[in-house]
Amino acid sequence: MIGWVLRIVVAAALVGSAGVHYFLFTQGYPGIVTPLFLLNAIGGLVLAIAVLTWRHWLPALGALGFGVLTLGSYVLAATVGFLGQHDEFNSQPEYWSVITEVICIVGGIALLAMRNRAAVATAAR
Repeated sequence: MIGWVLRIVVAAALVGSAGVHYFLFTQGYPGIVTPLFLLNAIGGLVLAIAVLTWRHWLPALGALGFGVLTLGSYVLAATVGFLGQHDEFNSQPEYWSVITEVICIVGGIALLAMRNRAAVATAAR
């Protein structure tokens, strides 16, 4: 039961991040950033479906990696600049993106830990 609730929370965070990045895609940032926002939105949706439907460690790792890479890219953009973009932490999309990506990171770690714990318990029998 807890596993399903956690999967739903992680999938919702992935969809939330995908939605934010789709919104940013529609804003028409200059350069390569615009297509990367669309790629991020598609990746978030695909991972959300995988987290809900595939009971394997790869979707959990994907959610963790998605959160780390997306949050890391934003931190770079907000500090030293990334791919020609300099952001400030001052808008709703930025707030929601950081929240959803942190949930992806923590949830991905939790899903991996639960899977590892179940594997250890099965092996001990």
